[in-house]
Amino acid sequence: MEKIRLVIAEDQAMMRESLAQMLALEDDIQVVGTASDGERALSVCRAQKPDVLLTDIGMPKVSGIEVTDTLRKELPDTHIVILTIYGDDDKVFAAIKAGARGYVLKDSPPEEALAAIRAVARGGGLLPPALASRVFNEFSRLSTQRAVDNAVFAHLTDREREVLSFIGKGMRNKEIADALFISEKTVKNHISKIFEKLEVNSRAEAALLAARQGLV
Repeated sequence: MEKIRLVIAEDQAMMRESLAQMLALEDDIQVVGTASDGERALSVCRAQKPDVLLTDIGMPKVSGIEVTDTLRKELPDTHIVILTIYGDDDKVFAAIKAGARGYVLKDSPPEEALAAIRAVARGGGLLPPALASRVFNEFSRLSTQRAVDNAVFAHLTDREREVLSFIGKGMRNKEIADALFISEKTVKNHISKIFEKLEVNSRAEAALLAARQGLV
């Protein structure tokens, strides 16, 4: 079984070590590095090229949001899971727009962190129920402000709309490929074009816009 290569970035030493020890016990996870600040997190990720980075949203030197945005451009195959606290909405919204795929509340059970890591490693995403409704409401408001309407969605091809509807249902790339009888590479190409046309950076944001347009 191929293990998920994971880097953990958390400025609180006790929590960082606790997470590393706990996650290293999982048969399908290999902790390949840790970092105490965002600058170090970028350095470790550039060296290790992990499948997943689990990072605190409020890292010193370089924030988790900035780390996410940088890695999305430099290491698109490294997916981000954000550690955050309840009520830190503005930062969560910014992280979604930067390209983070998974979100875990710091006081949530360890199983939720594991679920998020495994989901993003498979190409999916995970948003805790405690955050989902607030995120949806905020992006609906932002969508209205940005006037993302039918004219914008009209630029999508029928196949791109189809792929977007599957993204809105939380389906992974492989599941979309199987459903449409196309390759995963073709799915990735469609998703890149969808992101470009809708001016979004993450599956979560695309899914929320799809829901607003009634595609889900």
